[in-house]
Amino acid sequence: MSNKKYVNCTFPHFLHGGDYNPEQWKDTREIWDDDMRLMREANCNEMTVGIFAWSTIEPEEGVFDFSVFDEMIGRIYENGGRVILATPSGARPRWMAEKYPEVLRVDGEGRREHFKARHNHCYTSPVYREKVRIINSKLAERYGRHPAVVAWHISNEYGGECFCPLCREAFREYLKEKFHNDINELNRAYWTTFWSHTYTDFGQIEAPSPITDTGIHGLNLDWKRFVTLQTVDFMKNEIAPIKAVCPDIPVTTNMMYEHYGLDYNRFSEIVDVASWDSYPEWHSGDQEKTAQRCAFWHDFYRSLKKRPFLLMESTPSKVNWKEFNKPKYPGMDVLSSMQAIAHGSDSVMYFQWRKSRGSSEKLHGAVVDHLGTDETREFRSVKRTGEILKKTDEIAGTETVAEAAIIYDWENMWALDDSQGYSKNKRYTETCYAYHKAFWKKGVNCDVVSPHSDLSRYKLVIAPMLYLTDEKTVSNLSCYVKSGGTLYASYTTGTVDENDLCYLKGIPGGELKNVFGIWNEESDILWPDERKSVSFGGKSYGAKDICEVVHPRGAEVLAVYGDGYYSGTPALTVNRYGKGKAYYQAFRDCGEFCIDVISRIISELGIKSNTPCGALRYGVTLHSRTDGENEYIFVENYSDAEADVPVFEAEDMLTGEIKTSVSLPAYGFAILKRKIQ
Repeated sequence: MSNKKYVNCTFPHFLHGGDYNPEQWKDTREIWDDDMRLMREANCNEMTVGIFAWSTIEPEEGVFDFSVFDEMIGRIYENGGRVILATPSGARPRWMAEKYPEVLRVDGEGRREHFKARHNHCYTSPVYREKVRIINSKLAERYGRHPAVVAWHISNEYGGECFCPLCREAFREYLKEKFHNDINELNRAYWTTFWSHTYTDFGQIEAPSPITDTGIHGLNLDWKRFVTLQTVDFMKNEIAPIKAVCPDIPVTTNMMYEHYGLDYNRFSEIVDVASWDSYPEWHSGDQEKTAQRCAFWHDFYRSLKKRPFLLMESTPSKVNWKEFNKPKYPGMDVLSSMQAIAHGSDSVMYFQWRKSRGSSEKLHGAVVDHLGTDETREFRSVKRTGEILKKTDEIAGTETVAEAAIIYDWENMWALDDSQGYSKNKRYTETCYAYHKAFWKKGVNCDVVSPHSDLSRYKLVIAPMLYLTDEKTVSNLSCYVKSGGTLYASYTTGTVDENDLCYLKGIPGGELKNVFGIWNEESDILWPDERKSVSFGGKSYGAKDICEVVHPRGAEVLAVYGDGYYSGTPALTVNRYGKGKAYYQAFRDCGEFCIDVISRIISELGIKSNTPCGALRYGVTLHSRTDGENEYIFVENYSDAEADVPVFEAEDMLTGEIKTSVSLPAYGFAILKRKIQ
């Protein structure tokens, strides 16, 4: 249908393939022949090439050799496949580091790094930016109009920071612009009279590091912002020569699970399609927990661009870099791939296609093992996944409709982690997972968005631990509730502003105190094994870690503490503000409370579930996509036991049967299709 959003309209299908490194096998050409045969047999239609191929393409400065990729891009296309072409900036060649040492990073203690591993290049370096521009221009000019190329993969897993003179000066320029070249404005924002840390000149400012000042929280926060913005600016430098040649081919970069150092919300501004590398720890003791947390990140990357995303990397079996490198058990390999599709991915791709023979990733999982045959369990699983993607190809390009969202914000996380008035481990991401679980267990689609996102499309927005609220966030949340939305926030909300300065006149700060109708007086920080009780709806719940003492200022009290010096005071409130409602949960619960309360709110608001039943059993969930006429429902069982799941009457896309319930084996799934009523 015309309203579908494909990765590339010239190839309106699911992508199935993975990272391919033909340059590793250029001296054994018969392996190239095998790869093409095995690609067809595995039902793969895509290969991502060139990620770490800089030394192959440019073995000497200014000397370019494209022969490997001329042949392989042509071969892949002739065999019915498509290519995601990578820029090679994730690992610069050795000759560059030797001739231009400024391209290497300086660490936090002032030491220039040696040529090592990968991802240790300086994003500010004019030399590195120019070398990247040249090779990306060459790649775009040579392959940008090749019919095989459906997307560009920009670099690889951006990350890290540099403390070289170039970066330090760029940081000062960033601060000059932010504070209008007024050092007194910066001093006020950073509260530098504390400990007599007042600056008299921007030249005195050092990036926070182990050998400089890390006690100015506003400075720490701005450094993290700068690192993200400098990375984004480097990405723009990478993308520009590609877009100059092939503006219609989408660009993406592979992001990561729980990556702390970069604000991925800012990446949405420059990529056409979001993509990420998913490596959850299956079979580690709690399958539902693992599945739900992985689902959170699928939902985040889908929400980043409000369109289908790409699962850029996954493993068909195991990785080689965790403490325990456990393989996926039979069934889980295919189920985990279907999980990505269920949450809005238009691809299943693997790292890696063929196992490297040597170096650090030689034992990492791959579609093709060192044996080089189609007889391994990994290969058969990939082949099965490809068969399913072919049968369900009409789902590609469809959207996920969510009536609820959770706010997830890096700047808030950084500021919260830097704060010293709570326990050391703030558990911000873990708290976001806890609220997301309430939707996962009800089979309800849920977006994961930034605090500056358009919230008007949602009936319910959850804002866990939104400690930092800038003016835009306060206005966004206030307008959302005033216009009829339902907001559910938790402890620590609205404590500091965008410069990490505490709000005066009470918290939540600014207009949020009127939105929630409360005043938060203080927090009781509990020992790890200490528990308090909360009474709600005739039931007692456990409270842990933090209990805030709040006072109603117009809000209705829904739950109270059962013990402590604050016994009988509010633990959960709701306040009417404009046409909407704002809930405030003043404590961290032990798991059941937020699920029960959010479930009630879901029912009250009439938020659509993908299941006709109420609560789902352990490990079972449902998610959906739609093309506007049909709804595609994914029923997933992450437990190691069989499960019978009631469903809305629909056609099983893999069997053709009409079903009102499905019986799933351990790690089983079903994909259903029904007309929208």
